[in-house]
Amino acid sequence: MRLRSILSEAMRNVGAGNAHALALFVAVLLGGMLLGGYEAYTVVAMEHEAMTRVQAMADVDTVVGGTVDGGACDRLAQSSGVPIAQSGAVRTSEEITPLSTPNNALQSFEVTQGMLSLIASNGAVASPIDTSGIWVSTDVARDFGLTVGSTLATDHGNATVAGVYPWPNDGRDTRFAYAFLVPRAASLGDYNECWIRQWPRSEPASNLLYSTLRVGNGQNQAGVVALNKGFAAHYDPYATYMARTTRWIPFLAALLGLAIGVIAVRMRRLEYAAALHSGESKPAQLLGICVETLVWAGLATAGSCALIAAYGVRMAVGDTAVVIATACRAPLALLCAVVLAALASGLCVRQSQLFRLFKRR
Repeated sequence: MRLRSILSEAMRNVGAGNAHALALFVAVLLGGMLLGGYEAYTVVAMEHEAMTRVQAMADVDTVVGGTVDGGACDRLAQSSGVPIAQSGAVRTSEEITPLSTPNNALQSFEVTQGMLSLIASNGAVASPIDTSGIWVSTDVARDFGLTVGSTLATDHGNATVAGVYPWPNDGRDTRFAYAFLVPRAASLGDYNECWIRQWPRSEPASNLLYSTLRVGNGQNQAGVVALNKGFAAHYDPYATYMARTTRWIPFLAALLGLAIGVIAVRMRRLEYAAALHSGESKPAQLLGICVETLVWAGLATAGSCALIAAYGVRMAVGDTAVVIATACRAPLALLCAVVLAALASGLCVRQSQLFRLFKRR
């Protein structure tokens, strides 16, 4: 048979319903969509869990109980070989009383520029930090009607608001929830604490906090603690991802595809045996099976991947492309298994089976 004849015959079988294309299309579409969608849902849930930790500063460690060198602390973020994104030092300062509320004194903290970058970025890429004035929390800004550039009259003189930082009540240290942050040079005196933000968290990076302590100033009593104790201290996102139960879904999809491919051919064994009896060659028959299978299974796989991609674009909070690529492995594995199973089953159909299959009809 000519190639054109094989292709036209295959398309007629699909269009006329002889290939049961619609039912098989629905089976592959639902299988790929449900299995791949569950994988996408699982990965997106892990992304949300990781993002929640980042936004809650669960990846921030602090060293307390010693005297911190502010310059050394700020330079930790420049260390090579450790996952430290930002670092900064802080020390407790005197209370500041706004003149508009003389009975309400607010605690102030002196912080380095690195600390302001750590607090203001909230896990995102830090923008240039304005150190020309004080920084206030969103609660302070709301209660006093302050915005960036506002002037606040206090018992220490007028203070310009250089920035507003978020500090939600999500389990983190509450000292900054209602306070003033006053920028200071890292080299100007000693500090009480050094903070580092890291992702993912690692013990070697946390231990570097001890290197910021001044010798002979209480470093023996110093310790590293998490800023937010509401989350598990030991969290390995990579290990969690690799241990997910849905990592086996592509194999499950392949098994489903094998079953669908075998069923698609077994339903038409009599037809295939009769075609061989009428003079059709086995290569031509296998090519026709392959073309028909690719039509309904390929369209179903394309539909499954499109739906998964739409879900990934809508719901992913991290790397959307990775979520889609991971989830689409299931429908692609299903497609490959369907085609291979159909060809293998077609190869097993022989002309000698015609009369036996006809009697079982």
